[in-house]
Amino acid sequence: MPDIAAIQAELRASGLDGWLFYDVLHRDPIAYSVLGLHEVMAKRRWFYLIPAHGRPAKLVHKIEAGSLDSLPGAKIEYMSREELLRGLAKLLGRMSKVAMQYSPKSNITSVATVDAGTVELVRSMKTKVVTSADLVQKFEAVWTPEQLRSHLEAGRLVDRITQDAFRRAASFVREKKVRTEYELQQWMAEQFKLCGLISDSAPIVGAGPSSGNPHYEPMPKGSRPIRAGNVLLLDVWAKLNKPGSVYYDITWTAYLGTRVPPKVEKVFRAVSQARDAAVDFARRSITAGRTIQGWQVDGAARDVIRKAGFARYFTHRTGHNIGQEVHGTGANMDGIEMYDDRSIVPRTCFSVEPGIYLPEFGIRSEVDVYVSESEARVTGAVQTEMAALLA
Repeated sequence: MPDIAAIQAELRASGLDGWLFYDVLHRDPIAYSVLGLHEVMAKRRWFYLIPAHGRPAKLVHKIEAGSLDSLPGAKIEYMSREELLRGLAKLLGRMSKVAMQYSPKSNITSVATVDAGTVELVRSMKTKVVTSADLVQKFEAVWTPEQLRSHLEAGRLVDRITQDAFRRAASFVREKKVRTEYELQQWMAEQFKLCGLISDSAPIVGAGPSSGNPHYEPMPKGSRPIRAGNVLLLDVWAKLNKPGSVYYDITWTAYLGTRVPPKVEKVFRAVSQARDAAVDFARRSITAGRTIQGWQVDGAARDVIRKAGFARYFTHRTGHNIGQEVHGTGANMDGIEMYDDRSIVPRTCFSVEPGIYLPEFGIRSEVDVYVSESEARVTGAVQTEMAALLA
């Protein structure tokens, strides 16, 4: 059940007349999450309106008349398209401005789930549609104290598995065992199960040139053998196998040799300094009581890599929101793929993960940053040096 009173208070503070939820064929997971809907048939269109003042209301098809019965509010039923239009007009009444899961020019894609035609339909009734991005963040991305505890517990387990995986890779090379990225990835996935962790997919294990692909996926066939002289990148994300738990997401890199080559060390230095600059910007800003936006954190990291001469090889955003999904619905640290101008709100978490991806190898260093009302802090271990695993 949504917290109607809290949503209405936020609507009034934002100068909005209402938040209009809409779905068909389960296209908008945000609506189901915010409204607490489960097992709802949605072969026909439904609308649910939470007004800034007064009782909510719903518009449902007669065939699926009970689909929103778990939610409070008066019900309007329709069958024909004409009845749908009359019902929607009645639902909106004289509202001049409502929020929907819409983003101007689809800038914030994680929120842009309502189709353009439905937005046009609402606008045709003399109601302005604005983005619900900030509302979604406040009612979806904010963590409870228990979720923060689940994140920290998952982090301790993920950190341990990651370091064990590096040691395992080093043993392959020392003992001259031919093992692939995929085999190491599957061992890590098995450790998740043993530790009570779950993930939407297995970790990224990239060796040598594979580490230069930001979203590399080792496959059962064609996966690269882990060899001496490789940079080894491990991108690892998981959460406790408990309802409501949230993700922990990190990336570490190491070198399979006795001494890290100067070029590898130079790239690692640039990446780690960019990471630290972004974290420090967030930490200083939050401590000083300044509101910051996602693109600003991205800029703090990107400036360091640009000055180091590697700008063209930093090919993705600096970070993303983290929640019950590893890529959450809150503000992303992004000023390049999208211009995320959402403010970072208290009790949310985001990754900081700058990377430099060269043809021969890539390095990414990722930490998670939790923001409270008074501070921003890294929630797990921080890689401070590029380890030589065979030293």
